[in-house]
Amino acid sequence: MRFLYERQTRRFYVFLVTVCIAQVCLLGICGIFQAQDIRRILVNRELAAASYLLAADVSPGVVAAAWNHREVTEEGVELLNKIGHTEQTPSYLLMLTEQTSLPLILILLCVGLAFAAVILVGAARFFLHREQIYEDAGRVIDGYAKNQFARHLPAGETGTIYQLFGSVEQLAQSLQAKSEMEYKAKIFLRDMISNISHQIKTPIAALSMYMEIIMEESENVDVVKEFSVKSAQSLERIEQLVQSLLKMARLDTGNIVFEQRECFASEIVEQAVNDLLERARREGKQILTEGKPQEVLFCDLEWTKEAVGNLVKNALDHTEEGGVIRISWRQSPAVFRFNVEDNGCGIASEDIHHIFKQFYRSKNSSDRQGAGLGLSLAKAIVEGQGGSLSVESRPGEGSIFKINFLI
Repeated sequence: MRFLYERQTRRFYVFLVTVCIAQVCLLGICGIFQAQDIRRILVNRELAAASYLLAADVSPGVVAAAWNHREVTEEGVELLNKIGHTEQTPSYLLMLTEQTSLPLILILLCVGLAFAAVILVGAARFFLHREQIYEDAGRVIDGYAKNQFARHLPAGETGTIYQLFGSVEQLAQSLQAKSEMEYKAKIFLRDMISNISHQIKTPIAALSMYMEIIMEESENVDVVKEFSVKSAQSLERIEQLVQSLLKMARLDTGNIVFEQRECFASEIVEQAVNDLLERARREGKQILTEGKPQEVLFCDLEWTKEAVGNLVKNALDHTEEGGVIRISWRQSPAVFRFNVEDNGCGIASEDIHHIFKQFYRSKNSSDRQGAGLGLSLAKAIVEGQGGSLSVESRPGEGSIFKINFLI
């Protein structure tokens, strides 16, 4: 009887049972009163018949014997046939039937009509309430179809219909999440296209200018060499920018699955700085490492070295000639720490809370090489693996970027 799990249906069922019990009780009471009435009528008929017979000089013994007599004779049948008291006689012609059956029929009819009215009214209220629930649910579901999720289906009740509402609510939540993801994807795509066009505009303009100079000074070998190098640098910057944007897009849209495994911290650092050592040498800067080679970290090697490498690039961008970038790591019982420390220009207090935002550039970094993506990419990589990235810095004293991974 699963239909009784729902409160409204259970109430309606209890209402029907109550009405049926009340009807049986009322009919039983009516039957008792009707039996008493029939007995009263029969007694009165016997009194009237006895009085008539005694007035006709019939002896009391004969009258008493007549009431107790049970045998049917032909003379008796013939007499009743003559006066019209037979089984074929219409009921309305029999005085006893008229006095007992007709009132009983009227009582039963009234009782039946009364209980039918109660049942119809109760059923009408139940079905009207149920229809209202369906109409409200229909409007809510129509809203879901139009990506309107402010209203919700009824909840907190038991029964099949509310289980259905619960399933529809889960589907609506999935639709809402999908709609929000699609909206965020559209916004992200719009911003990404805007950022790409804005960031690539400068190197492309520079590259175009360099090519014009090379074409105009094609006979001047020194000029051609100089601006060929600058053109290559612009192309390299465009490639780095596009790669960084693509990586950020993959991270932001959740398309990256980090393949975490046991990795030596020394290997991560070595691969992260391998391509930056030549740049540091050209710029007169040092990259130093410090940590135990055997210490192991559970992470994605490729992406983690990308994060560390971006922090080192940032340090190189903000360190003058003769500067030192120090990379250290240390394992504790609960946390594995990477530190990337430099003795560069530091970060202004008004900038330190914004440096991990995409494309953020400090007012003091107009002469720097970066595009404002490296730190945000590093933070996304670290946090995507369950770690955290923070910074401590004072203007003119350098910065320390700290990566923490829980063990």
